Amino acid sequence: MNSPVQPLRVLCLTMNPAVDLATETERVVPTHKLRCGDTLHDAGGGGINVARVLTRLGGQCTALCPTGGSSGQWLERRMRDEGLSGVFLPIADETRVSFTVHEHSTGAEYRFVMPGPHLTDREWQACLDHLARLPGFPELLVASGSLPPGVPTDFYARLARLCRAKGARMVLDTSGPALTAALAEGVYLFKPNLKELTELAGRPLDTPAQWQAAARQLVLDGQAEVVALTLGHLGALLVTREAMWSAPPLDIPVASAVGAGDSFVGGLVWGLQQGLPLEQAFTWGIAAGSAALLSAGTGLSNRDDIRRLQPLVQITPVA
Repeated sequence: MNSPVQPLRVLCLTMNPAVDLATETERVVPTHKLRCGDTLHDAGGGGINVARVLTRLGGQCTALCPTGGSSGQWLERRMRDEGLSGVFLPIADETRVSFTVHEHSTGAEYRFVMPGPHLTDREWQACLDHLARLPGFPELLVASGSLPPGVPTDFYARLARLCRAKGARMVLDTSGPALTAALAEGVYLFKPNLKELTELAGRPLDTPAQWQAAARQLVLDGQAEVVALTLGHLGALLVTREAMWSAPPLDIPVASAVGAGDSFVGGLVWGLQQGLPLEQAFTWGIAAGSAALLSAGTGLSNRDDIRRLQPLVQITPVA
């Protein structure tokens, strides 16, 4: 009798975690006091959000992040309450707090993202050292989100080299100079949105042919084995050296776009963890990203919505 396939070991790294607040007000105007509604509090930051969605789907992962101060303690408690397996590396500065405000009168969403605590050389190096010493290195390492002040631009590049030395696959979702440095080392999977891909390409990407070519070029240049491009209301695109798949958006109401990209990564990584073919894992990513649009504030996507939407996802090979 064949033994069951063991799921892949996954670690989600968040170098700049946050306590995410979400509230609402009738209208955002200068000077005046803005009377807000109830406030939602969640543990946030790219990798933590990925871990939340992955865990909700029944997946298994470890979340790793530096935390400090009273907000860091709150974040740790919240993650434990959600059933997330976490490793928290202490820092001297306070974990950041970010917030989102929904404006009732227009439906607009205002997102205020703080830079985060300053990490010393010893503190950010402790994250790399912890990973290097792991007795069982993860088979998939998700690195998602911004780098806080003090962390060098090549941090994710160093992580990419470590993953390569350990025979692991790195999933990357970040932007700016840290992204450019990491892609120069090469990663397994890169998840940009269209704005990030356009910045990398250094030219306008206004048509499907243009963004398809830009994504394929990243693969051909060895910067990523897989590019999973999220396009918002235009759908999503999956590109490898051998094939390309396109998916139209699902027709659903939008309550909030917060966390849709992280939810996409969470659903896709869950599919990979289960051993699904890449294109099938892609459909779970689309379902999870779409499900996040149904949740207000920082709620992300929930399991029932993801499972309901996944059969509706249609992917088409692109010549």
